[in-house]
Amino acid sequence: MRYEKDGHIARVTLDRPEVLNAMDLRMHEELAGVWDDFEADHDIWVAVLSGAGDRAFSVGQDLKELAGRVQEGTASTATFGSRGKAGWPRLTERFDLAKPVVAKVQGYAMGGGFELALACDIVVCSTDSTFALPEAKLGLMAGAGGVFRLSRQLPWKTAMGHLLTGRPMNAQRAFELGLVNDVVPAEDLDACVDGWVADILRCAPLSVRAIKEAATKSADMSLEQAFAARYPWEERRMLSRDALEGPLAFAEKRAPRWEAR
Repeated sequence: MRYEKDGHIARVTLDRPEVLNAMDLRMHEELAGVWDDFEADHDIWVAVLSGAGDRAFSVGQDLKELAGRVQEGTASTATFGSRGKAGWPRLTERFDLAKPVVAKVQGYAMGGGFELALACDIVVCSTDSTFALPEAKLGLMAGAGGVFRLSRQLPWKTAMGHLLTGRPMNAQRAFELGLVNDVVPAEDLDACVDGWVADILRCAPLSVRAIKEAATKSADMSLEQAFAARYPWEERRMLSRDALEGPLAFAEKRAPRWEAR
């Protein structure tokens, strides 16, 4: 892993380009520490998740490592989620993470790599990107949420077509289906991601977190239930100094000075 802080931005890089950023146990352990720190650091407001090199975001689980554990008899038989495994809870299970995460995808996003992208709030990819959940071809299960998130983020038959066959989709198709926010040439990828991040940072960080929390928590509620539910980050925003700063800055015709307090 590489973990760098740049102002209010956390830059998280899956750093095993020699194996297309396949995720082994060590990477999962390091990622857990990264997400813990990202969540706890008051001065970090948004994360950008990417893969090292120009060939892959991540091709998912390191299957050679898994094969070795199968031969040793130490492979886990757990199906969904990472409880009891290295790096729990992984990003795909941090359901209460209110800070936004932007995925920068170039090249392959396969298996667990695609599952990571599905768990992010905004996805920007290069035109040469490819997405797939090939687990059915390998006797495996998209157990890091892929089977759940893809079937919720796509029309049912479209999702099942990809889940039951492992068929890949290219960047343009992923954009047409609403799985990614922007598709740009590889040379423009950094600038496009930076634009999205800059737009997020112009917003009040507590508003951003309250919005993400409310949208996520209410996803399976009726409208009546959604209006009546309790949202802790919204309670914090409502009572914050930033809730006063926004209208004041607008009235005074100046840029707001957010404190996330």
